[in-house]
Amino acid sequence: MSDKFDVIVIGAGPGGYVAAIRAAQLGLKTAIIEKYQGKEGKTALGGTCLNVGCIPSKALLDSSYKYHEAHESFNVHGIGTGEVTMNVPTMVARKDQIVKNLTGGVAALIKANGVTLFEGHGKLLAGKQVEVTGLDGKIQVLAAENVILASGSKPVDIPPAPVDQDVILDSTGALDIQAVPGKLGVIGAGVIGLELGSVWARLGSEVTVIEAMDKFLAAADEQISKEAFKILSKQGLNILLGARVTGTEISGKQVTVSFTDANGEQKMTFDKLIVAVGRRPVTANLLSADCGVNLDERGFIYVDDYCATSVPGVYAIGDVVRGAMLAHKASEEGVMVAERIAGHKTEMNYDLIPSVIYTHPEIAWVGKSEQALKAEGIEVNVGTFPFAASGRAMAANDTAGLVKVIADAKTDRVLGVHVIGPSAAELVQQGAIGMEFGTSAEDLGMMVFSHPTLSEALHEAALAVNGHAIHIANRKKR
Repeated sequence: MSDKFDVIVIGAGPGGYVAAIRAAQLGLKTAIIEKYQGKEGKTALGGTCLNVGCIPSKALLDSSYKYHEAHESFNVHGIGTGEVTMNVPTMVARKDQIVKNLTGGVAALIKANGVTLFEGHGKLLAGKQVEVTGLDGKIQVLAAENVILASGSKPVDIPPAPVDQDVILDSTGALDIQAVPGKLGVIGAGVIGLELGSVWARLGSEVTVIEAMDKFLAAADEQISKEAFKILSKQGLNILLGARVTGTEISGKQVTVSFTDANGEQKMTFDKLIVAVGRRPVTANLLSADCGVNLDERGFIYVDDYCATSVPGVYAIGDVVRGAMLAHKASEEGVMVAERIAGHKTEMNYDLIPSVIYTHPEIAWVGKSEQALKAEGIEVNVGTFPFAASGRAMAANDTAGLVKVIADAKTDRVLGVHVIGPSAAELVQQGAIGMEFGTSAEDLGMMVFSHPTLSEALHEAALAVNGHAIHIANRKKR
């Protein structure tokens, strides 16, 4: 048996590698185990986020939007471009290089912080021992005072649409499409489906999004989701709601999708089909039968508010536990757990985890929606401000969407900030900072915002909560 570690982390995604680095910074002897191998056949750290999730998808979104601007919008600014073309393999290669740079950077950080890396599969045994099966098949057992399980998630498969990564792809395979599909189908109108659908719609695909739920973006504020549906539909996404896929049939290089909706049985044929119906925790061969760690009814590792499992000294973080599957949520859980192991009483505010969809315009929110607050019987005041009234947005020719601020009618405390529009993620983060310190709408309204900025839309929406907006007509209080 090898030397005993203070902390062993299984999984080097955004939760695991952050936990390992923070633990090492706190003076704890730390090891991390990762089995994922990238395109070059070498161990690649960073998990789903860096390798096949957040980062590569944003690279494609950025490239495709620049093409869209050059093709559709530059003439507004007086810029003539001639014929605009997209070299898809070059776009994909750029994405791969970004991934390589970032995963290499994580490896360098792991080494710089003195974390010991084991390449292979980690499995928790009884007594906080960890079995590592190396890439060469050799097995060794490590001992630890504390173990952090951060094994992440994988795309959900559905029987009616079995993935072959050729014609029917999951979110991973969709990142490596080498030519613009004439017709693209996307099953699932969630974050992944909308982002990937947007990439290819901008490049010329005829995109149809098939969503089983009757409501669009049910987790978002209703006013924001309705605005998003309108804008994305106008951009060319054909979004079918209440449509449940019942089967697929591949013929040559095309796939015919069967689904049922309010009009009965339907069929549509696509050149590519992306299955983006969610993700599920990765726990296969992660836990020995006698390790003592419990799973909940949905297959997630059961943890308390501090990510502690049913076994003292064993923690779990990120996509493998309850809550939103977000890289930033996993990272902050990693920091919290590492610091609690080191004796600090660190806590995490789960009520203020921002959510972002990187379509254009972006869709983002933090806190609760208006409908959720009303369902709880909380009386609220609401202020909104459209980007169409923002001088900075006009100058950028990017005026779709709005900012919405929701405050408690009795205390004026801000309970939710919801944005669809340019730089929505950045504006919502400003709201989150204020909300973390208990800001009121009046507080935001009294702050000085630089001009001209998109942030002024947040300022005006906060002013509008109490009928004090300057640059739009104020609504009469209900």
